[in-house]
Amino acid sequence: MSAAFWFMVAVTGTALFTFLSVIMWLDVRQTEREAHYRDEMARKIADADDPAPILEYVRAKEQSDAEQAQLKVSLGGLITTAVGAALMIFLYVLAPGSAAYLVGLFPLFIGMVLIFYSGFMMKPKG
Repeated sequence: MSAAFWFMVAVTGTALFTFLSVIMWLDVRQTEREAHYRDEMARKIADADDPAPILEYVRAKEQSDAEQAQLKVSLGGLITTAVGAALMIFLYVLAPGSAAYLVGLFPLFIGMVLIFYSGFMMKPKG
């Protein structure tokens, strides 16, 4: 292997991990900002005399969090199912005489289980 190849690997790796660290940093900042706004809203509601809006706000937040979790699991299942199907097609074309394409059944079935779980067993309350 030439030095240019290893240089390319080093630059690509550095760029990848720099990109990932910036994405994580942005996600943490967004989470902190959302927590700040949520706490500010709860403080304003708590200053009111009637406790009913506080309970309504907490219930709505729990419902929203449950729906977000269900959506994330469903999306993860769709992506995993697509990866399994693509892996099966890729391995079938790469090695047409062998049964290596059956390896793609693992992510395919895992994705299908995630979709089933998010659709039928992870129903939000309410």
